[in-house]
Amino acid sequence: MGRRIARLSDWAAGWVAGATLALWAAQPASACPFCGVVEQPLAQRRDEATVVAIGEAEKRAAVDALGFTTQPFRILQLLRGEDDDASGTVAARVAGTVAGTAVLFGTAVAAADPAEDRLAWSAVAADETLLGYVSAAPAVTTPAAERLRWFARRLEHPDRTIAADAFAEFGLASLDAVRGAADALDSVQLRAWVGEPSIDERRRGFYGLALGIVAAATNDPAVARDCIATLRHTAEAPGSDFRAGFDGLLAGILVAEGTAGLDFLGDRGLLEPTARALDQRHLLAALRFAWENLADTIPRDRVAAATEQLLTSPAVAADAIIDLARYRRWSGLEDVSRVWDALGNEDPLVRRAVAGYLAACPLPSARRELDRIRLQSPELLQQALEAATTPAAR
Repeated sequence: MGRRIARLSDWAAGWVAGATLALWAAQPASACPFCGVVEQPLAQRRDEATVVAIGEAEKRAAVDALGFTTQPFRILQLLRGEDDDASGTVAARVAGTVAGTAVLFGTAVAAADPAEDRLAWSAVAADETLLGYVSAAPAVTTPAAERLRWFARRLEHPDRTIAADAFAEFGLASLDAVRGAADALDSVQLRAWVGEPSIDERRRGFYGLALGIVAAATNDPAVARDCIATLRHTAEAPGSDFRAGFDGLLAGILVAEGTAGLDFLGDRGLLEPTARALDQRHLLAALRFAWENLADTIPRDRVAAATEQLLTSPAVAADAIIDLARYRRWSGLEDVSRVWDALGNEDPLVRRAVAGYLAACPLPSARRELDRIRLQSPELLQQALEAATTPAAR
């Protein structure tokens, strides 16, 4: 029996590690895990390129032999670098047909024979404003907070490409870098953007997080009060069935207020089984963010306790259990075990999560709960234990 438990413990440790990866692998380590996938920023493309040039479209885009959309451009001016290929007309990959001028990025592609090295080109439609932006953007070697101060002034720029690029810079930056640039973020603009229906909802999530960062960093009580009031008002406003960015808004409340913000979310009913399922998914993401980043203002025990309250919510129970295992929150063992009885018959993901949690838990009572479930549902438990060894798609 001891040998079986030892093997189970070794396997369970792997399950906890796998569960952690499954929860976080989809997101880069960034300031905004709520922003989704963002494009590679133009400054990064510029600084990684061998040659940067201005070109003019000559024909419409077409699909090449490799299945990529490419378009011919006549090079008008080199902005950076020199290369024999950077002259005349080049074929560049594009997102769609470009009319007029574009900024071209040529990246060296090594060949077996150095004499056959060439440039692979990509292009972005660019008028004079965007060309000036690409030229002036700070280098990637500039200190991160200093770079973000420059991009902060270009968030929601009238040029859509510039606005998206500035957002991408923040979305890929570290939380420390964003905190370091908090003095460059305009709280009045952020307060307007989080409540503006026309703002891209992913950006609104970042702006909610940024508003919380400003509230926490400012020395002006009036600014902090106004930021918090806006965050709370926006969180309480009725939302659509799908409101991307709500997780960032909730995270902003936690950043701005710490435990008081967590209490506010609880008082609003987000931890209750009657809360909307999508809202609770957003809340769970915000709680993960707090666990990883806000231990200095929200004790991890409070985050784990809030996660525990979500065990009675069918839509997020399985994910909450996985988080509790990752947090090694074993005090909720009995509550987790009861989720098998309440929801396990209908949801294989719940069974997988409960089995994985109990197997990972080092307490003797966890073995007793596994034995209890095994007596009731031996086949389902075995299937759940086997399923827990592989990442779940949800």
